[in-house]
Amino acid sequence: MRRIVALVAVLVAALGFSVPQALAAKGPKDNDTAVQLLAINDFHGHIQPNTPGTIRNSAGATVPAGGAAFLATHVKALRTANSNTITVGAGDLIGASPLASAFFHDEPAIEALNAIGLDVSGVGNHEFDEGLGELLRMQNGGCHPVDGCQDGDGFAGAIFQYLAANVFLEATNEPIFPEYEIKKIDNAKIAFLGLTLEGTPEIVTPSGVAGLEFKDEIETINALVQRLRNENGVRAFVVLIHEGGIQNAPFTNGSFADINGCDNLTGAIIPIVQGLDPQVDVVVSAHTHQPYNCRIAGKLVTSASSFGRLITDIDLVIDHQTKDVKSATALNRIVTQDVTPDPAVKAIVDKYVALAAPLSNRVIGRITADIRSGRDNPPGTNAAGEQPMGDVIADAMLAATKPADFGGAVAAFMNSGGVRAGLLFNQISGGEQPGEVTYGEAFTVQPFGNTLVVKDCSGAALYAVLEQQFNNPAPGQNRIMLVSANVHYQWNATTAPRIVPGSLTIDNAAVVAGNTYRVSMNNFMADGGDGYTVFRDQCTNPLGGEVDIDAFARYLGANSPLAPPVLNRIEKVG
Repeated sequence: MRRIVALVAVLVAALGFSVPQALAAKGPKDNDTAVQLLAINDFHGHIQPNTPGTIRNSAGATVPAGGAAFLATHVKALRTANSNTITVGAGDLIGASPLASAFFHDEPAIEALNAIGLDVSGVGNHEFDEGLGELLRMQNGGCHPVDGCQDGDGFAGAIFQYLAANVFLEATNEPIFPEYEIKKIDNAKIAFLGLTLEGTPEIVTPSGVAGLEFKDEIETINALVQRLRNENGVRAFVVLIHEGGIQNAPFTNGSFADINGCDNLTGAIIPIVQGLDPQVDVVVSAHTHQPYNCRIAGKLVTSASSFGRLITDIDLVIDHQTKDVKSATALNRIVTQDVTPDPAVKAIVDKYVALAAPLSNRVIGRITADIRSGRDNPPGTNAAGEQPMGDVIADAMLAATKPADFGGAVAAFMNSGGVRAGLLFNQISGGEQPGEVTYGEAFTVQPFGNTLVVKDCSGAALYAVLEQQFNNPAPGQNRIMLVSANVHYQWNATTAPRIVPGSLTIDNAAVVAGNTYRVSMNNFMADGGDGYTVFRDQCTNPLGGEVDIDAFARYLGANSPLAPPVLNRIEKVG
């Protein structure tokens, strides 16, 4: 044996190699590849650090968080730990945005994400708020067709690539964006598959998705996985999907949902993940604005809450021989505001905030205490799903449409999905005093620019449309329809129908099936948005009114100082 080793040494020396080098040449050509993914979701144009600017940490304490310039600093610091870093998103990067971004058609959000270094993102439902043409402009650039380039310097579009694996031009096999993007690191290929929830048409204004087809999430992903394995030799798969779940911590004795927990997770993401091809390694999810860090059906499943307040830091180890993911771990990291804001991103934010300031910082009213929404942390909903902020909006809708000249409404109904934030007493966004509400803060609550619509609905139709709220894909109690102060109804989770017969009243009088009632809603609901097809199909004689944010702002001014309403309009009785 020693003689053989000696002979090998002579031969390799003659070739100019040392024995260790020769032995290494027979070993693996590469080591396992370590890849870092930095994921965000549901950014919604929250470029400023104070909308809402807080999140609960793992100890349950509410801490400052978010802001695009702080997000950039954290992302760039995390990149220094691994040069093999890919920054990804899971949709709703734009839409339902605060005024500083929305006023400029979310160009500020795209520019900030470009500067942060986002590489690729799936689309979300809010990417379709203004239709496919506007979404294509977000990707490709160009001035807005109506408002032009309001900042005066043009708009280049997104440097990162939007993916839409399950969104096709109707009656074609043509996706609106690429279905996937493959990143090669060392000798490993990672495929990123981006898509939104199949139910997007149910929660977007119909005009926003006209001419589009949204296909099944599981079938889409699994077909792509097999295709990319067979045709491209991909073995590592990451799904960027705009669908999610929600932790169900007991919320008793001070309990809360840990940002890195997976406490009794429920929601549409679970059956989707369970149905995916085993080759899928990581699912970056979104839509519910919740934080979680889970293992489902052998796959890592994550969500980074919303508004850029968390970054999901995902570490992958890819086997140098099989090219498959050997391990995947994640940690949701808070985007703290105790670091130096990134200068380049801060300059972008400061520019647009200054341009919007004359409108955004105008004080329009006062509140006596927090008026919370179901999206706040902690949320303002009660056991019935009623929330103070939604109640106030419904009251503002009725006040704007009750006069005969403006519709003659006798009641108002508001979808909870349209209530994007609450009004917080100590929130200071434009130098105002505590309790003062700025137009920008009110806009953050209602950012869609919907118009108010008044329609004739029968009593039977009102019962039917209230029943439809329980088919809404929104998680938990965020589906409950809010009503004006003169409306009351009861619901029971254990019966069918859910709405208790005879419980619906307007002005303390029982709603009669055969009677006609003039009621107020927003145009999104009037067109069947959030699944409220009864408003679209069974209610008649529409009259369009003013923009919802204008009615809301006027109501705040006319009723200042406004106190949080008592939550007694909706009752859960079982």
